[in-house]
Amino acid sequence: MTSTTIKIDVELKGRLNALKVHPRESYNEVIERLVDMAIDEEPLSEETIRQIERSLEDLRAGRVYTLEEVMAELKEE
Repeated sequence: MTSTTIKIDVELKGRLNALKVHPRESYNEVIERLVDMAIDEEPLSEETIRQIERSLEDLRAGRVYTLEEVMAELKEE
């Protein structure tokens, strides 16, 4: 494995230390885990994005139900 040296702030190094699963975990392993978490292997479809946008419009327009209203509706069925 080839390696390189990078400069990071002391504060960031402390944050990386706090993210270690175990004390002997390398910074390489911590960073690799963070990068893997940041990459979405299944991005949202265009249809899902449109549905989310419609839902946000409903929220802004006040077209929402409380939990109590939903529970009451379900009891009637």
